[in-house]
Parts: sequence; C-alpha cells; structure tokens
Amino acid sequence: MAQEGAKTNTVNGTKTEQEVKFVAKVSKSKLGINERLRVDFEMNQDGDNFNPPDFKGFRVVGGPNQSVKNSYINGKRFYSKTYSYFLAPQSKGSFTIGQANIEINGSTYKTVPIKVQVTSAVAPPKTGNNSDVATENVHLVAEVSKSRPYLNEAITVVYKLYVGNDVNISSSWREIDTPKYADFWSQNIESRGNYKIYNGTFKGEDYRYVVLRTTVLYPQKTGKLNIEPLTLDVPIDVISNRRDIFGRRLVSRVNKTISAGRRTIDVKPLPEEGKPLDFTGAVGDFTLDVNTNKTNLDANESLELTIAVNGKGNLKLFDLPSVKLPSSLEVYEPERSESVRTNAAGMGGQISEKYIVVPQFKGTYPIRPINFSYFDPATETYKTLNSQDIVIQVENGPISEDSATNAAETSNKKTNVIVNNQFKFIALESNLEPISAPSFFKSKLFWTLLGGPFMFIPIFILIGKNRRKRRADVQGNRLRKANKLAKKYLTEAKKNVGNQSSFYEALERALHNYLKAKLNIETSDMSKDRISQLLKERSISQETVSSFEDLLKSCEFARYTPASSSTIKQDYGKAVSVISEIDKQII
Repeated sequence: MAQEGAKTNTVNGTKTEQEVKFVAKVSKSKLGINERLRVDFEMNQDGDNFNPPDFKGFRVVGGPNQSVKNSYINGKRFYSKTYSYFLAPQSKGSFTIGQANIEINGSTYKTVPIKVQVTSAVAPPKTGNNSDVATENVHLVAEVSKSRPYLNEAITVVYKLYVGNDVNISSSWREIDTPKYADFWSQNIESRGNYKIYNGTFKGEDYRYVVLRTTVLYPQKTGKLNIEPLTLDVPIDVISNRRDIFGRRLVSRVNKTISAGRRTIDVKPLPEEGKPLDFTGAVGDFTLDVNTNKTNLDANESLELTIAVNGKGNLKLFDLPSVKLPSSLEVYEPERSESVRTNAAGMGGQISEKYIVVPQFKGTYPIRPINFSYFDPATETYKTLNSQDIVIQVENGPISEDSATNAAETSNKKTNVIVNNQFKFIALESNLEPISAPSFFKSKLFWTLLGGPFMFIPIFILIGKNRRKRRADVQGNRLRKANKLAKKYLTEAKKNVGNQSSFYEALERALHNYLKAKLNIETSDMSKDRISQLLKERSISQETVSSFEDLLKSCEFARYTPASSSTIKQDYGKAVSVISEIDKQII
C-alpha cells in the first residue's frame, strides 16, 4: 500500500525535467498485535535531511535500512532510494503513521499520513524461517484454577511462559497488554524478577517454563466474565543451521509478541435455598470468636468487646455481625483491624472489630450470643456460628430507675417474720417518784427565744438584699450555673489527672454525656462533624465549637501518643471553659 506526497517540484518558476515522487508504503494496513509492520519511504530523486515520523504506538525493531536502485533502460535513467523501518505495535487500536519529510532540489516534500489498524493476536502463517521457529517454541499460557466458581469464591490465574529446547530467552521481556479484571477483586502475587525454571510438558512435549505472575481473583458478579489477555514482547534467540568459521552454530535474535489469550469465567450465584437472614456475603471457611477483656467492673468504667472472624475466604469483602447490648450499656463506634495475607490459595487470616462499652448503672447485664453465617463452597452449604453468653457484672455505681422499682416490688412481697420476743409481759406494780422541774417562764431560754428573732431581722434583710442582687445579675447566675455543671461532669476526669489514659477516657465520656443531657442525643453514634453541626444549629459560636472539636481530637490522640501533666491540666481547664461557654450560649 502506498501513499504519495507532493508530485511536482517547481524551482524558480521552472518545472524540473523529472516529476518528483516521495511516497510512504506499508506492508499491510491491518495486522495483529503479534505481527510486524514494514514501512518504506521511497523517492525517485536523491534528497537530503530525511526526517522520519515518530511512529507513535509502535516500537522500532529494525531500521532504518537504506537501499538505492540506479538503472538505465533505452538510454533513460531510472533512480529509486528507499528508507525502510520494521515496527512492532505496542497496543491494540487505530494508529497513524505520520508524515516523513525530505529536501530535494531545495524544496521540502512530505508523505501523506497512513492509518493502520492493530487487532488482537493472530496465528501467523508458517514460512519455515527463524520467526516461525520462535513462534512454535515459545508459548504464554494462563492457567485458571476453577472455571465455574461461586460468587466471591477465590480462583487463581497462573501465567506461565513455556520455552522449547530449540530456542533461548537471554533478555528480559516487555509487557505490552496487562490483564484487566473489571468484575473481580484482584491481587497480584509477583515473582519480583526471581524466576525459577521448571521442567514440564506442553501439548505432550517437553518444555522449560517459568511462572511470571500469580493473580488471585474474587468474582463480584455472576454470569460469564472475561479476563483480558496478558501480552508480552519477548526477545528470542534462535539457533540456526548456519555455522561460523569455527564450526559453531550461529544464533539470531527474533522479537516476538505472544499472548496468553482471553479467558472466560462462568460465575455461579450463591444458592437461595437455606440462605440465613443474617448472611452478609462471607464465602469460605471461618471460625467466630467473641470475648471481653473483663466481666466485672464498676459503673462508668470501660471494657473492650472484640468480635473476630478467622479463616480462609473473602475476608476483606464482607461485614462482621453487629452487636446488640442493653440500653444501660453505652457503646462506641467499633475499631476495625485486619491481619490478612494473600497467597496462591486466596485470602487468609483474621478481621476483628473492637467495641468500647461503658455501663451507666449497677447491675447484671447479659450479652446474648452473636451469630455469623457464611457459605462454604467445599460443601456448597450455608453454615452459622454462634458465640457463648457473656455476663457483665457491674458491682458499684448508681441504680437505674427500673432496678429501683424492681427492688421495691421485691421488698413489698417479703413475708412478715414473727420474732419470739415480740410480745412482752405487762408490769402489774408501779414505782412512781415525783420529779421537780424548774419553771420555764422568765428563764434564760424563755428570754432568748423571745428576743432572738428580733436580733436576726437585720441579718435576714441583708441576706434578702444580696439574693435580690444575685437574681438581678442574669449573666453572673448563668456563668455560675454553667461552671457548676461543668465541674459536675468533669469530676471523674479531675480525679484521674495523674493517669493519662483514665483521664482522657473520663474526659471524652464527660463531653459525650454533657451533650447527651443538653441536646438529648446519642453522641456515640455520631461523627465529630455531625456534633459540630448540631452545636452550630443551637447558636453556639464557631470559636467554642472549634474548642470542643479540639478536645475530642485530644482524647483520640491520647490513645496513641503520650501527653505531659501540663497538657492534661490545660485540657481539663479547657474542658471546664468549653462546657461553661456552651451552657451559656445554648438555646
């Protein structure tokens, strides 16, 4: 296929003796990604300063090769000069061979751009040359562990490069097309260049092979899913039948593009029969562990409740069961942690969620069994795991209204007990003696009680005046009330100033309890941004809201970084100030 450039050249207004031709030719306009493209730039007059295009989308594997033909037929001279390039496509798609230019007789000539279509790898015809030998002795294969997995069941794709005994690969290959896993969760297990050579068979013949890559896939959709092929550009050393002067066989290098081919996976849906209501998508083989770090504690003291799932399966792709506790136990958002490793068999390890639980009242609180359901592809059945009952005993603390009511009802139901000495004998003989008592009238006590009230009248007048003055001081009363409320909520935090972790736990609990009382909300279920929004809606100033956010951040950072005693005291003073400001401003 050829494309001509400018056909005539005019110099100083005079037409040259021979019409100038400068054209581009390609060996084919459509080729597979594993084929080579030859591009010739041909001219019928000699020129200077030849500039080829940039060949975007291709890699130059040969050239430029220059050839000149000069002949005379019937006394007429025929001249031809050609620049040849051999190109290897780097990806599939539509590409354009750009314009080349050259100077001939002082003028610049350009070729016309040529469009080329690159398709998927094709089976090249056998011609018996070195290229065919390389093609027949090097194969890239994608081995899939299971072609019909269940949804979210692990499958493994192993990419192997097979090399025959008639060729060698002494240089590193280059990846042209990377497999795409659009409908899978995927993770590659790279060999990191340390390729180990194995002996094996391919189509019944002996081969050497290396494992290039192992990829673990978890299908996220059902139906037929495609895995795009891995395509490599491989430099292959082919041993020819020619020999050098010493009798040694010569080796020629051939660059070949090889592809593993597209694979199709038929993903089965999970069965509906027997599916538990609490099933959240776990597929594999798991165990469940639910425990607490303590079961006996006091009110407002915290404990840790941990829910952990161990085993093999799609550990990163499902939710752990939620925990439901009595309303008297305050529960904070869980902290999730993962210890998961991925190998050729899939994901394995543990995921867990740790809850901070704070009891508010004295009593006994049972934690009911927690259920976890998963699908086992080995048995093709659903399985449900149950934890054991856990009883939390709160020994010291305030008694809730419900507990007090129950205690009163229990005491009313007690049976009266008759004591042996409940009835005593009545004395029949009396022993009376006269008593003499001083007269109360005109005594010191009499005059004191009579005149005392008159003495307290000035004091009562002074106290009443001060009370009226304090009542009139609205701002002062509000400040005093706010300070008293702040100290009430921060009493426990103040007791633990010397202990960092206990102090910040108590401080965070005090801040949440304060907002719970003032705003009538459960702040443990909210983020800092939502709390800030609620405070602003109640007309709290931005400065006060920012101070409150800083305190919550300090409580979070204190779990991971040490704090000095001065910082703890500053945070305590800041908490008193912030709660006072909120209480003064809140509407």
